[in-house]
Amino acid sequence: MQVRLPSSEARNSALLETNRKFYNRLWSDAQLVEPQRFNTWPLVSSLLPDHPRRLEVAPGLRPRLPIAGTQFVDISAPALNKLAALGGHTTLAPIYRLPFADRAFDLVCSLDIIEHVEEDEEAMSELARVAAPGAVLLISMPLHPSLWTPFDDFVGHHRRYEPEAIVALLGRHGFSIQRSAMFGMKPRSSRLVDIGMWALQHQRRQAMWWYNKVMPFSVRFQKPLLCHDGLMDTSEVGDLFLVCKRQ
Repeated sequence: MQVRLPSSEARNSALLETNRKFYNRLWSDAQLVEPQRFNTWPLVSSLLPDHPRRLEVAPGLRPRLPIAGTQFVDISAPALNKLAALGGHTTLAPIYRLPFADRAFDLVCSLDIIEHVEEDEEAMSELARVAAPGAVLLISMPLHPSLWTPFDDFVGHHRRYEPEAIVALLGRHGFSIQRSAMFGMKPRSSRLVDIGMWALQHQRRQAMWWYNKVMPFSVRFQKPLLCHDGLMDTSEVGDLFLVCKRQ
């Protein structure tokens, strides 16, 4: 007998498999970059003393919370294996089905993930469910559907958000925006992005060699994360980072 999944679960399962295939290959060949090397670290480190129970959802090999002692959830087993080897607590699961108790975490981090899920209400509901009252949520997403490029298709994005849509989505699930900043490490040169996508498809071994060389180097030249109170002017922002509080 064939089991028919509910439509939302079927769609999520299809997207899950698409993303799993892409990121399993990427993280199998990529090197881990430690959280202390990203421009998010000063903010993260300031939150750690008052937020001991930590969860990061779908970090791949680019975690932003300290690895040792943090609970990590991802759909990529290769990424989780590397995080576990460094003291992370790891679980294989999607964002819309987190295997944790209600109100289990004081600090939740989910960067560049929500745009990959068709049923983003389900994903946000799960983030809200596992966040304790007063918990901090660090989240990021691409903005403005008008900025859609083949890169969005390539990395498995399902959408880019209008700013008012993400504000409403967060509000429906009990999160208020405390601070915001520009985010993202995609090269500004569309030509360079096109070359990278082609190389990963047609010259993967060489492309991953360059990726592992260039990525740690480029992290050194990140601009400091400049946070604004509340929601900043997003008219010129392609990728948005938010610090939110669980009501």
